[in-house]
Amino acid sequence: MDAQGLRERKKHETRIALSWAAIRLTVERGFDNVRIEDIAAEAGVSTRTFSNYFGSKGEAIVARHHDRARAIAAALRERPDGEPIWEAITQAALDGFALGEPAPTGQPADQSWVEGLRLMIAEPALQGEFQKAGAAAEAEFAAAVGERTGTDPARDVYPRLVAGVVGAALNVVTQQWLIAEPPQSLEGVLRDVFDRLSAGLPEPR
Repeated sequence: MDAQGLRERKKHETRIALSWAAIRLTVERGFDNVRIEDIAAEAGVSTRTFSNYFGSKGEAIVARHHDRARAIAAALRERPDGEPIWEAITQAALDGFALGEPAPTGQPADQSWVEGLRLMIAEPALQGEFQKAGAAAEAEFAAAVGERTGTDPARDVYPRLVAGVVGAALNVVTQQWLIAEPPQSLEGVLRDVFDRLSAGLPEPR
């Protein structure tokens, strides 16, 4: 890898480290009790470095949401040609959720972590950031669906419809995983949600 490639990788790793530091501290302390200085120190960088990547702690927290969506879109592009679209999307979503998460998708998370995530996601100060990240993610996923299906997101309804449905489904996966009693694996919840979509959302028996 050349010097430019190493620099880009280092920048990417620093961005991820800052985002995870923001999430960990917010889960542990609550949103209002975390400062940018705390996040920078947790990631082992200066506050100036933090400001080179994010404009606020909210942006840092939500960055993982956007990164995951980009990973899912990239994974969809790598799925085998001819694979049914919802099978491809399901596996891409599993790949994206497994990327760099604090616990394997196949296992229930620690309950204290889940409680903290519940509070973080419900934080009013973060709602606007989540919405912006969701819109950007939806556009990126629509482009990936368009490439796979030979449709144009600027003209055709299909890729935008699928991207909107997937975005909503991923929100439901997260919410269901957080409230499930007894705790369930993220993979199990995700497969259940996407199996229902693939089947056309039949009414529960």
